[in-house]
Amino acid sequence: MEAGTAVQALAQAETTMSNPHLPTELLDHVVDHLHDTEDALRNCCLVSKSWIPRARRHLFADVRFKTEEDLELWKEVFPDPSTSPGRHTKALTIDRPHVVTAADAEAGGWIGGFSHVVQLKLDGPRGRHDGYESEIFLVPLQGLSPFVKSLKIYYSVLPSTRIFDLIFSFPLLEDLAVTKYGYVGLNEDDGSNGLQTLVQRSNPPALTGSLELLGVGLLARQLLSVPGGIHFRKFTLEWEHGEDISLITALVEKCAHTLESLDVTCGPSGMYILYRRPYR
Repeated sequence: MEAGTAVQALAQAETTMSNPHLPTELLDHVVDHLHDTEDALRNCCLVSKSWIPRARRHLFADVRFKTEEDLELWKEVFPDPSTSPGRHTKALTIDRPHVVTAADAEAGGWIGGFSHVVQLKLDGPRGRHDGYESEIFLVPLQGLSPFVKSLKIYYSVLPSTRIFDLIFSFPLLEDLAVTKYGYVGLNEDDGSNGLQTLVQRSNPPALTGSLELLGVGLLARQLLSVPGGIHFRKFTLEWEHGEDISLITALVEKCAHTLESLDVTCGPSGMYILYRRPYR
């Protein structure tokens, strides 16, 4: 049955039934069936208040904040973080995170309501912008959710040590992708600027999935020092300078017992390595 037809039929059923509420099991089954049909899910919210909680699980499973205004609108519609649908969000994307998290801090740490996120993506500006030099914007995101398994960071200027702190705040992290836009201007210092590291590194994440690093040499060296080692199954690695091949070699050797797929681009000559057979 088409999604729209299903919603109309069930809406009519609720209207004609002496008891206006469908059995929970049936309601959950119907709404779950519509999980990838946004318009139908929105219509479900209009049928009855009893339909709203289940529909929200799917409507807000994937949330993206593009601007500070997006956050303000979210707060206006859902003023109480403890009851907002953010708890249903599994995939959270934040564009220009140094702006959005600053706005969140002014509101008392509102982003913390997204406590069940599994996939986190931070997409920063492609160049110099106000606030780029401060790593403080990463602090509200550390430990955002204990369920994060995938972390993707895209940025042009960012201290790699602060990225490392963010990585270590997610104990179940498996997949990691860090891309430096343009390969120019990344702050590859220790990122401390007189600040203490905020996350202890004695409890490393799983790091058993995929690793994608584009132009981030210092972060690669830090990963090599992870207590207990790294156990990635898939590598996608790219560097601008051929001398960084030693880092690539070290990463491959570190994961020789688990690596299944290797995709490497390195050096001005465009050297390309592709290895997709079991690496054992």
